[in-house]
Amino acid sequence: MSRLEDTFLADTFWKRPITLTRGMGDRVWDSDGKEYIDCSCGYGVALLGHCNPRVVEAMRRQSEKLLTCHGSFYSDAREECLSRLSKIKPEGTDKVFLSNSGTESVESAMKLVRRFTKKKSFIATVGGYHGKTMGALSLTWAAKYREPFMPLLEGVKFAPYGKADKIRELVDENTGAVFVEPVQGEGGIITPPPDYLKAVREVCDEKGVLLVLDEVQCGFGRTGKVWAHQHFGVKPDILCSSKALGGGMPIAATFARADIMDSIKRGEHSNTFGGNPLACAACTGAVDALLGDGLLQNATEMGALFKRGFEAVDSRMIREVRGLGLMLGIDMRFEVMNIILSSLERGVIVLEAGKTVLRLLPPLIITKQDVERVVEVVSIAIKVEEKKRAPGA
Repeated sequence: MSRLEDTFLADTFWKRPITLTRGMGDRVWDSDGKEYIDCSCGYGVALLGHCNPRVVEAMRRQSEKLLTCHGSFYSDAREECLSRLSKIKPEGTDKVFLSNSGTESVESAMKLVRRFTKKKSFIATVGGYHGKTMGALSLTWAAKYREPFMPLLEGVKFAPYGKADKIRELVDENTGAVFVEPVQGEGGIITPPPDYLKAVREVCDEKGVLLVLDEVQCGFGRTGKVWAHQHFGVKPDILCSSKALGGGMPIAATFARADIMDSIKRGEHSNTFGGNPLACAACTGAVDALLGDGLLQNATEMGALFKRGFEAVDSRMIREVRGLGLMLGIDMRFEVMNIILSSLERGVIVLEAGKTVLRLLPPLIITKQDVERVVEVVSIAIKVEEKKRAPGA
């Protein structure tokens, strides 16, 4: 069968050799009816499980009422969504701007920084990932993403992740903000030293610059707390969120202190779809599920079970098992693509984070039985690849 995805759609994704047609909980099914445990969840989007009942019901009700409502009108669905977001807003923030994707959330943060501070430069981190639109891309570290589109925004400097003293050295009179992920996702599932974020907060306060936390991937319960920075005892000036926030629907939120958010005036930053009623309804259902269904505790418990399971795998090819909650990385001594494909054949979907790190972003509803099955399947795939690479093989 001719695939329009191969001939008509822009060729911008590496495709797995299956067609997904259905999902429920931590499972998806392909067009042949084969079942998979999904530890990718749309790169972290289906955090609450595919077709979460609260999200589906909220969307069903809204879909029968109103599908679009521009921000120049009040919306009851938006009001209800904002009431939920106010319950989980990061400590130290007072207001929120709604958009559609993680990179848009970062773009909003960049504009807020410039408008509030009147400064044009930013500091980001080595290994950091903030999106692929031109502004967010300027903060993203990887050369493979940046170089085809140079020149990007001027005045962006990169400090090694985990070293607050290097940030202090880079701050100058033109620096408006430091952008950092509390846990790096695309960079390899890197958790920082325990005192790193506190030290960055101190540098920002000392130098009079803003601290922007990018929790697009690590936020909204992924690590066992609503926000990953809560593990480290800091408060952001601005926080970027998206991915899982809509339970599968596109929505993003940029939270900020009131004085920062109020610095941007009517018409200076807006969008057509931000605060869309259907997306807002999905977000309402998602927050209700996150707070009402015991998912944060399950993320902590199942994340610990995953780590113990992979740490027990007898393979000299595993450098390190790391992560926080259900944001997990297995750092290998070789490229992981064959392991991903081998696991796929055995009914488990996992991701990469760079060439040598297996990334697992399972839904927060995953069970002990399914964790054990995932560990079993991925372990087999690792050992098969290890055997292939053994001397004389």
